[in-house]
Amino acid sequence: MTNGDYFSVKFKDDKLVYLDQTKLPLVEEYVETDDYERIALAIERLEVRGAPLIGICAAYAIALSVKNDSQNIESDFNKACERIQSTRPTAVNLFWAIEEMKNTFQVNKNSENIYKTLLDRAIKIHNQDEGYCRKIGYHGLSIFKIKSNVLTHCNTGKLATGGDGTAFSVIKTAFENGLVNHVYADETRPLLQGSRLTAFELDKCGIPFSIQTDSSAAELLKQGKVDLVITGADRVALNGDSANKIGTYMLAVLANYHNIPFYIAAPSTTVAKQTPSGKEIEIEYRNKNEVLFINQNQITHQNYDASTPAFDVTPAHLITGIITEEGVYTFPYNFLVVD
Repeated sequence: MTNGDYFSVKFKDDKLVYLDQTKLPLVEEYVETDDYERIALAIERLEVRGAPLIGICAAYAIALSVKNDSQNIESDFNKACERIQSTRPTAVNLFWAIEEMKNTFQVNKNSENIYKTLLDRAIKIHNQDEGYCRKIGYHGLSIFKIKSNVLTHCNTGKLATGGDGTAFSVIKTAFENGLVNHVYADETRPLLQGSRLTAFELDKCGIPFSIQTDSSAAELLKQGKVDLVITGADRVALNGDSANKIGTYMLAVLANYHNIPFYIAAPSTTVAKQTPSGKEIEIEYRNKNEVLFINQNQITHQNYDASTPAFDVTPAHLITGIITEEGVYTFPYNFLVVD
């Protein structure tokens, strides 16, 4: 087990301090900044990622945009909101956090210290998500019927949220209660969030795990080595269709074929109230070099084309349950009624 604690983001001395996730697990390097543009770049470059964490960083960035008392505070604020909104299109928490900050600004824009007011709101968003993570972990205990082997995809832990995570919080809480035997972590191509980040967090928590190639999942499920599949989500439509890291839909289809429960874990802030179904979810496409290169090492000809969707949408009927801080929802999804 790797020793030492870590955090994803912290606000200290009027600066956002974040762990640069592009350098993990080999280098743990923290970046300090009070510049909202630098935070926007961090979101775009995936130095910080994960839907809840993106929302938290967005809130802090917008607060920092008005830190310097100027004659153009409203203009500075609006400019920051537009810039942050342009960073990543799929994660709904980003847009939710921006709206929260906009509402706070409109009500308080004539206050003596609008920076403090906005910062207080950003801190509340951060603390709220930390609490949501704890509750998701607690509610997730109910899905374990036996001590289980769990398959997960991408990264859903402290590195993706303001607390212990979403799907990772379920796994961690279940492990602490003697309900997890082993975790299989998909490497999660092309950026390897599973082998770089989830493995890092499982190691920190002392949870037994194996890294596997994404294409190994079918064979693993066929052999009966997996009892549960649990992933996170970046956007959940009102009908339960869920957008998550590319490869999640494939896992849901495989789990359904092999009669293995497939769960999504996400806070209620990831439910997009303006998105009726997955058809309305915008899928982010990344630079093709993320496929043609691994860790800055070119693996094929750069003039080749590459398909680069960052997310896919899992239809609601393939999802056994969606775990939120409010409880476990089941199909057909109605986010007003909890099992």
